[in-house]
Amino acid sequence: MEGLAKDPRIEVAGYAINAIDAENKLKSLNPDVMTCDVQMPGITGIEFLKKILPQHPLPVVLASSLNLRVFDALHAGAVGFVRKPDGVQSRDEFVRSLTEAVIEASHAKVRRPAKVGAVAVPELPVPATVGPIRGSQQYIIGLGASTGGTEATLEVMKRLPADIPAMVIVQHMPPGFTKMYAERLDRLCQMEVREAVNGDKLHKGLALVAPADLQCRINRNPAGEYYVSCTPGEKVSGHRPSVDALFMSMAENVHCKMMGIILTGMGADGAEGLLRMRRRGAYTIGQDKESCVVYGMPGVAYEKGAVCEQASIERVAGVLLRSLQAGK
Repeated sequence: MEGLAKDPRIEVAGYAINAIDAENKLKSLNPDVMTCDVQMPGITGIEFLKKILPQHPLPVVLASSLNLRVFDALHAGAVGFVRKPDGVQSRDEFVRSLTEAVIEASHAKVRRPAKVGAVAVPELPVPATVGPIRGSQQYIIGLGASTGGTEATLEVMKRLPADIPAMVIVQHMPPGFTKMYAERLDRLCQMEVREAVNGDKLHKGLALVAPADLQCRINRNPAGEYYVSCTPGEKVSGHRPSVDALFMSMAENVHCKMMGIILTGMGADGAEGLLRMRRRGAYTIGQDKESCVVYGMPGVAYEKGAVCEQASIERVAGVLLRSLQAGK
C-alpha cells in the first residue's frame, strides 16, 4: 500500500493484518474506501464482506488473482477489483490499477442492505420469449458498464429471455477476467453468453462480452451479416475496451434496428457513442441515479441528451423488452 500513499489524492488511514484487525480499525478510522484480498487469513474476503458491510457500508476494492471467487465477492457488495501482480503484470501496473480503482470507489454509493422483515420488491417475471417484434426486423443491442457494473449487467441479463436479439457487452474489467465473467453470465442467464472472439458473427440468442484490453466494434460484411472485430488499439475515452468504441461503431455500421444501454460507472465512456446512436434512430436506455453505484457514465449520457428513457436497474430489462415489442 506504500504505492497508494504516493498519490496526493489518497491518504492511507491504516493497515490491518487480518479480518478481526480490519473490523476494529474500521470502527476507529472510519475510512472512505477499503481494499482487501479475496484470500485473507482466517476467513475469506467474501465472508468478511458479508459480515462487515451490513454494519459498515463503504466502498470496497478487491485485489484478486485470476479466480472466479472475485465475482462472489462483488455479489457480496464490493464495488470494484484489480488483478494481483503476476508474471504478466508488474507491480507498478498493479499499483496504478489499484490507485485508479480506489479513486473510482471513492465516488461509489453503497446502499445499506435491507433490514430483516423489510418488504422486498418482487422480481419481474422473465418472459419465455421476446414476443413478436413489429415488422420482424433484426435488432442489435449494445450494453456498456463500468464501476459496480458487473452485478448491474447481470441484473439486466438474468431478466431477458433466451431468444433476445444479438447483444454485445463492454464491461470495464482487468485482463483475464472477461472470459470467466462471460461464463458466469452464461450459467445464470437464459441466452448464450461468451467472450467475444475476433470475427464472431452476431445472431439472436447470443450475447458477446468484449475481451479485456482489446477494442470491440461491430462491423458488417458484404453479405449483410454483422460480426465483431476485437483488436488491439489505442484507448478510447480512457478505456480498452471502450463503450464509446462499441457504440460509435454501431452508429456508423449498423443498418438494422439497434438499441443502446448504459449502466453504472465512473467517467463519461459511452455517452458520446450513445448520443450518436440516438441520432441514428436507436432507442437508448440509461440506468437512473438512485440505483447506480456510480452515476457517472449514465449521468453524462443523460445530460448530453443521449438517453431516451431512464430506469432503475431492476426495470431496465422490462423497458428493453417493451421497446422491442413496440418496434422502437
